[in-house]
Amino acid sequence: MTRAVNRILVVDDDAAIRTVVSQALRRAGHDVQTAETLAQLDRILATRVPDVLVTDVVLPDGDGIARVKEIGARLPQLPIIILSAQNTLTTAVRANEVGAYDYLPKPFDLDALTGAVAGALARGVPSPQADAAEDPALPLIGRSAAMQDVYRIIARVVSNDLTVLISGESGTGKELVARAIHDLGHRRDAPFVAINMAAIPRELIEAELFGHERGAFTGAGQRNAGRFEQAAGGTLFLDEIGDMPIEAQTRLLRVLQSGEFTTVGGARTMRADVRVVAATNRDLAGQVTSGHFREDLYYRLNVVPVALPPLRERRQDVPLLARHFLETAAAQGLPRRRLTDEAQAALAAYDWPGNVRELENLMRRLAALARDEVIDVFAIRAMLGAPIEAGERAVPEIAAAVQHLIERIARERPDALDDGTLYDRVISEVERPLIESMLARHHGNQLRAARALGLNRNTLRKRLDTLGIQAKSED
Repeated sequence: MTRAVNRILVVDDDAAIRTVVSQALRRAGHDVQTAETLAQLDRILATRVPDVLVTDVVLPDGDGIARVKEIGARLPQLPIIILSAQNTLTTAVRANEVGAYDYLPKPFDLDALTGAVAGALARGVPSPQADAAEDPALPLIGRSAAMQDVYRIIARVVSNDLTVLISGESGTGKELVARAIHDLGHRRDAPFVAINMAAIPRELIEAELFGHERGAFTGAGQRNAGRFEQAAGGTLFLDEIGDMPIEAQTRLLRVLQSGEFTTVGGARTMRADVRVVAATNRDLAGQVTSGHFREDLYYRLNVVPVALPPLRERRQDVPLLARHFLETAAAQGLPRRRLTDEAQAALAAYDWPGNVRELENLMRRLAALARDEVIDVFAIRAMLGAPIEAGERAVPEIAAAVQHLIERIARERPDALDDGTLYDRVISEVERPLIESMLARHHGNQLRAARALGLNRNTLRKRLDTLGIQAKSED
């Protein structure tokens, strides 16, 4: 007999999350049971198996992902959805590797969670991946929602050989994504070979990709292996694919369709045992419309699209990236630096037309050239060429002037720094030029000068008498 509702088990040590998730799933018509530790999870599974398991990663008594792997081996038909506040590519990949149905980074949308549960109930669970890398060194950094979407796509394609098309502005990290797909996949022990289509002369594109035989053209004095042959068993990264000449696109399409190629000037057919990952900063769909890119090749490449967001659309990642680049610079022998909170806020507010590459270059420049260990907002704005408001510029100038004044007082009377008179001495030094400056600004008018200083006119008059300052006018 079919049950009226589905049973969902939610495991999280945060009581608020358990409550919110349970309420959302019950509103969706499910029977919900909760646990807050792995021990409780094990006791529940020993008595009944839910239709879907939703679990956090970090639990008081262990690693949720490691336990998911164990549960998946015992209960391969149980769909498991992983929640995690550790919103990194590592977490997304580990979740995929242990056979989780889905991975949702915290904070998550409740509609996304209920949708994931519905999908798990309707479609079942994919098989766990074997021989997964446990803790690879990953190049991508960012905890923004936009990067979480990228991580989830990468996690789902590392276990297959589907062709991937990465799009994004220059400097967003397209090659880093390609390398992550290679380094985390089953081809990671074979070569990763990259070629930039925009950097190769049109007449040499085919020879670079497929190789050439001796005498195939003028200057071909010996046989050269092309990039497809060099990448055998691994990954071929075709960067700036939008710049590929239309005539070379035809031959690339044939290779992708047949999985075979011949060298320029050769007759022997060779097997193209490579995974192809392409990247572009151009609108390829627009180029198809204009006739500059083959439509059939576009669809061959765009099997799995990965759209990288520009840095201005993931501002919360900027401080994290900046600190990472400073640490990397220090590890490479440059002086160790750190950023003030105001400096990090200024970095996040900048639009970064050069994206992550521009930020990395700026951090390396600051690591090499900054005068102080602590990098403040003024150093950031000076490097970026951003305007500094007059009031902001005055702050360090005034501070320097006060410090100079204190040093002069100490030279003239060393005990002034310890006898309790320093405040009065500094104020007395500053008060006269301040009042004289405001009087001059208002042409000797004491009433206007008093208003500018925030003083009563009688108070100002008393200070003038005390200091012996002559004012031309009181009206």
